[in-house]
Amino acid sequence: MVSKRLIREAGHRRKFLAIIDDTPECERAVAYASRRAKSTGGVLVLLYVIEPGDFQHWLGVEKIMREEAMANAKAALDGYASKIRETLGIEPELVVREGKPTEELHHLIEEDQDIAILVLAAGAGKEGPGPLVASVAGKGAAFPIPVTVVPQHLSDEDLESLT
Repeated sequence: MVSKRLIREAGHRRKFLAIIDDTPECERAVAYASRRAKSTGGVLVLLYVIEPGDFQHWLGVEKIMREEAMANAKAALDGYASKIRETLGIEPELVVREGKPTEELHHLIEEDQDIAILVLAAGAGKEGPGPLVASVAGKGAAFPIPVTVVPQHLSDEDLESLT
């Protein structure tokens, strides 16, 4: 169960959430979500999740690895944010979390009651649509907000015509 969305109340705007990761389809989800946010007067939220399994080392090494992972996350988010600012003129909210991606996704949706739509992109490879799409699709009716799945093959022009 998810908490009530607040987007209809004064001072609140609908937020579109896209996940930043190293999958090739990630860029398509961001492109669609940013265009939807701009065309509807909403807000774009970009989430990067650092998975904890990468830090099972001695304390000193763990600290360095965690700092490097945080720097990589911020660099990835800043790269997408810069492109969005330049092309669409909107300012995205940037969020970094550490944990399992699906758990952190649910936590963020629960915490931010303005997040109303999750935008994911489906991979075009033989291995299927991608782990997040499969995870969300597996939840079916139990997922707390609507999910838009963008095909990876859509061009910027295609996305522009859809938003």
